Amino acid sequence: MSAIEKLRGLGALARSAPAIVAIGAIGVASIALAADVAQSDETQVAGLLKTRLPKTQLTKVDCKKVDGLCEVTAGANLFYVNHGARYLIIGRVYDMETRQDLTAARLLEINPDMLVGGAAKANAAAAEAPDEVAPEVSAAKGGVGRTTLPARPVALNLTGLPSDGAIVWGNRAARQTVTVFTDFRCGYCRALTNVLRSMDVRVVERPISVLGSRDIADRVYCSKNQEEALHAAYAGEPFKAPGSCDTKGLDANEKFAQKHGLSGTPVIVRSDGAMLEGYRPKEFLEAWLKGAKS
Repeated sequence: MSAIEKLRGLGALARSAPAIVAIGAIGVASIALAADVAQSDETQVAGLLKTRLPKTQLTKVDCKKVDGLCEVTAGANLFYVNHGARYLIIGRVYDMETRQDLTAARLLEINPDMLVGGAAKANAAAAEAPDEVAPEVSAAKGGVGRTTLPARPVALNLTGLPSDGAIVWGNRAARQTVTVFTDFRCGYCRALTNVLRSMDVRVVERPISVLGSRDIADRVYCSKNQEEALHAAYAGEPFKAPGSCDTKGLDANEKFAQKHGLSGTPVIVRSDGAMLEGYRPKEFLEAWLKGAKS
């Protein structure tokens, strides 16, 4: 390239530089504006909530995480409101694209102790209205108090459950058997499954739909290789499944769970009927299973 051509190239670059700078400035300004709007929404929502729920101590308001909603942290509890802070939503938010329970993830951040025995605690924290809302909820439901979970037994008699509806995996010849009630969209269940895979134990898994996972349970249960499909489902990987099969056994799981107040997962049941709620590490489970009464 000649010196003249180089000079021409530099001139063209100089002429385009203002446009490049302008585009960059617009991009930075857009990002700043979006941040300001989100901050403004959070400040406005926090102000409205202080007026409408004056006795509720707010920890944080986040209007950026979920489109159309603001996530409100109040101590150990979590709930959601719209951007006008008119509608208060009690429950879980699930991201169907990433297959992540956003509510459970946030509750684990603010309550790390939920990792052990966390199913009931997480459900309670996500399903409990602020104290100031509870009386209105009670009146609307004809005297029923705040949203609470049914009392759960400390032991479960599984003899009434049919053999159908169970997915048996692990070491089928193992001396110890453990029954687990799980949901394929439950992060704690996935973690528990990984622990059980590393243990010498026979696993009887009974899926229940707590987080709207019945469609996945049907496909896993109807698969030719149920164990392979089960692990693929937890990993979010595709797996082959026939069109349909008899899933009455899964219906029985659901009815059993409802009857015994099992509205959180995982639930772990030992061979003698002793029951645990929530995730447990390997060392704990090995010792606990050995303690089964014959």
